[in-house]
Amino acid sequence: MARMNMIEAIRSTLAYQMSKDDDVLVFGEDVGYFGGVFRCTDGLQETFGLKRCFDTPISEGGIVGVAIGMAAAGLRPVVEIQFSDYIYPAYDQIASEAARLRYRSNSDFCAPLTIRTPVGGGIYGGETHSQSPEALFAHICGLKSVIPSNPYDAKGLLNTAIETNDPVMFFEPKRLYNGPFDGDPDKPALGWDSSEFGEVPDEEYRIPLGEARVLREGNAITVLAYGTMVWVAEAATREQGIDAEIIDLRSLIPLDIETIQQSVEKTGRCVIVHEATRTCGFGAELAAQVQERCFYSLEAPVARVCGWDTPYPHALEWNYFPGQKRVAEGLAKVLEAA
Repeated sequence: MARMNMIEAIRSTLAYQMSKDDDVLVFGEDVGYFGGVFRCTDGLQETFGLKRCFDTPISEGGIVGVAIGMAAAGLRPVVEIQFSDYIYPAYDQIASEAARLRYRSNSDFCAPLTIRTPVGGGIYGGETHSQSPEALFAHICGLKSVIPSNPYDAKGLLNTAIETNDPVMFFEPKRLYNGPFDGDPDKPALGWDSSEFGEVPDEEYRIPLGEARVLREGNAITVLAYGTMVWVAEAATREQGIDAEIIDLRSLIPLDIETIQQSVEKTGRCVIVHEATRTCGFGAELAAQVQERCFYSLEAPVARVCGWDTPYPHALEWNYFPGQKRVAEGLAKVLEAA
């Protein structure tokens, strides 16, 4: 069993996929010689050459557009958008072309394309380097969306994503890239067990898309989270001694609604935690589905603990970031409701 952080897990998975399949290519801004701004592609160009791992111009629409053409021709491109905040120029290509190619061609063509991009705050990136736009992509039919919360899941989900014959958005929480703790005393501890966080099997494995993980079983309340917020929620419930069942969604689309429904019907209460903006965030979809399926089991309204409806502030990042205190307050409110 190897010890890896998320960067290492992603890098090793890319190397494995490129070594077993010559049709897998990796490209994007600074991913080649430099190895990526977060070093997720470090060494790939040296190992696989300029034709398999290469740098592109600063043109997100161009990166994704070229990748769609490659995918339609039978290749399996894995592209990196350096920050999810920069992905908007590629949105038309993703929504209008990649996601609809199979439908438009009556399955004559598909787009086995994986788009990797870092999301979320935690590095004082401000309004243009800390966004969480996952809900915008969950809305697009024909597109899958994945958000791992740990190195083990990152490896298993990325293997599955690359081998999938449809486009996958692979969101990587940058707060989790380097491991459980970063030594900054001003940032709230996330609360994971660091002895287990980085355990990744040496052998190759896959995690199916659309299969949530019950991180912690409980009976008093269900907490739905993904990415960094899984560990914030875990810390909040543990410190407050709350008998919460925490579900790590792992993928938004497809969504494992069966696991969610089973949990909420057992606990009767539900809190949704995500870092993205509250209004029209993915938590709204989760709340609607829980209400539709579990209405007669609910003992209190479904609650959300989210980022504020403002641009991500630079100086006040940790007031925006839904930390343990805000999550604990949200849980307490739902537990106290009649």
